[in-house]
Amino acid sequence: MAKEFNVPPVVFPAGGNPAAGNLQQRRVPTAPFQPPRPPSSSLPFMSFDIGSATSTAASTIYGGPIGGGGGGGPSGSANFDDEEPLLDELGIHPEQIWRKTRSILNPFRVNPAVHTDSDLSGPIILYLSLCLFQLLAGKIQFGVILGWIVVSSMFLYVVFNMLAGRNGKLNLHTCTSVVGYCMLPLVILSAASLFLPQASVVRFGIAGAFVLWATRASTALMVALAEGEEEHRGLVAYACFLIYTLFSLLVIF
Repeated sequence: MAKEFNVPPVVFPAGGNPAAGNLQQRRVPTAPFQPPRPPSSSLPFMSFDIGSATSTAASTIYGGPIGGGGGGGPSGSANFDDEEPLLDELGIHPEQIWRKTRSILNPFRVNPAVHTDSDLSGPIILYLSLCLFQLLAGKIQFGVILGWIVVSSMFLYVVFNMLAGRNGKLNLHTCTSVVGYCMLPLVILSAASLFLPQASVVRFGIAGAFVLWATRASTALMVALAEGEEEHRGLVAYACFLIYTLFSLLVIF
């Protein structure tokens, strides 16, 4: 025997379609969820305020506008006129280097006053010049020349302070500066040797003259900077002669 179910009847409106008002009410799209925006928040949403966020963050980090200091006018823009030149910040003074180099050109009238403030910028330039001329001659001696300069400076420093005893006033920095600047005659010799015949008497004679030039200049500077070490001039000259003779052998052979 079949079981009967009581189904309530379905009632349609008179027009056969749902009411227009109810249909429009169901189709109204709802806006996507956005969290409430606090009024005092400095972090805007990513929708429209990206530019303002960047400017606000830059102002917070640098303490003002990106273009300059606290003001918005021309006085607040970045001013580089007050900055020191790059060479001065690195401790390189071209005018001072030129005066010291020019003082070596005359071995009979060396001016020790310009060498009171020792530096290593000029010696490095002369060292690179000597290495360059040696490279043009087919000799790669960058490490050898640099090592000999360091050893020579230490040797001259030890010898001079042993002779002067407690009265020695020359430090290693000054000795390195003097040895480096007095390399100028050997730099000129290295440049001239490119045009001189190999193993000739003229080449040896010119090398000897340049060695004496460098020896006289370095000895005069050492004695003058030490203030009152005239009695040790001969021994200092002998040490300087040995140093520049070694460098000349690199050039002529």
